[in-house]
Amino acid sequence: MGKTSVILSVERLVEPVLRAEGLELVDIQYQKEGKNWFLRVYIDKIGGVTVQDCQKVSSQIGDLIEIENIVSSEHFLEVSSPGLDRLLKTENDFLRFKGRKILVTTFSSLDGKRNFKGVIIEFIENNLHLQTPQGLVKILLDNIAKARLEVEL
Repeated sequence: MGKTSVILSVERLVEPVLRAEGLELVDIQYQKEGKNWFLRVYIDKIGGVTVQDCQKVSSQIGDLIEIENIVSSEHFLEVSSPGLDRLLKTENDFLRFKGRKILVTTFSSLDGKRNFKGVIIEFIENNLHLQTPQGLVKILLDNIAKARLEVEL
C-alpha cells in the first residue's frame, strides 16, 4: 500500500474514533526517516489536547490499524497536538483562527511575492482575506502551498 493510500485508509478509520472523543483530525503523515517508518496523527480540540487524549487515541487507533492491517511495514505510531504553529489547511481552519497572525506560502506569486505574513480577516468564497502590513491580500485556497499559525508570545 502506497503512502497516500495508507494516509487515506488511516483517516477513514480514525475519524469516527476521534469524533466520539470530541476531537478533530488535523493531519496525518506517513514517512520514512532513516530506516524507520513513522505514522503521525495530529489531533486537536477547543482548549487543546492533553497527554491523556493522545495516549487514549494512540491506544485505540493503534489497535484498529493493526486489526485492519493498514500498515504492512513495521512503524512507529505517534499521536500528538499540532503545536502552537499548527498548519491551516481547510476553510474551517482559517475561520476558526480568524483574527490570528499566520504565515502563508503560495504556489504561484501574487504581485511578485509568494510569502505573506498577516492577520486572518475572513475566508469568503474559497478566498483567504489576509491583512498584511502592505494591505489586504486575497489568496485562493488552491494557491496556498502552506499556511501556519505564527507563534505569539
